[in-house]
Amino acid sequence: MTTVESVFNNKIYTATKLLSFKVNYRRELRIGFEIRNKGNNIKIEKFVKEMKKRHKKTKVALKQSQKEMKRYVSRNRKKTVKYKVKDRLSLNMKDFV
Repeated sequence: MTTVESVFNNKIYTATKLLSFKVNYRRELRIGFEIRNKGNNIKIEKFVKEMKKRHKKTKVALKQSQKEMKRYVSRNRKKTVKYKVKDRLSLNMKDFV
C-alpha cells in the first residue's frame, strides 16, 4: 500500500465515525502494528477520575465563595424604596445640565 492510501484508510470520518477501510471492506485494517490502542488505558481512566474530583471540589469552592461575596456585598446594602404608579418625586436636575 502506498503512503497516501495508508493515510486515507487510517482516517476516521466524522460522518460515519469509522475508518474508510472498515466501511469499504467490513473489517479492521491490519498494518503490522497497532495505531490505536483499543484496550483499557488505566492512566487515562485515573486521570479522568482525578479531574472529575477536582471539578467537584472547585464547584463547591466557587459556590462557597459566591455565598461569602454575596454576604459581604449585602451587609452594606440599604433597603430600596418601592415606588408606586403616580407617586410624586422631587428630582435634583443639577447633574443633568
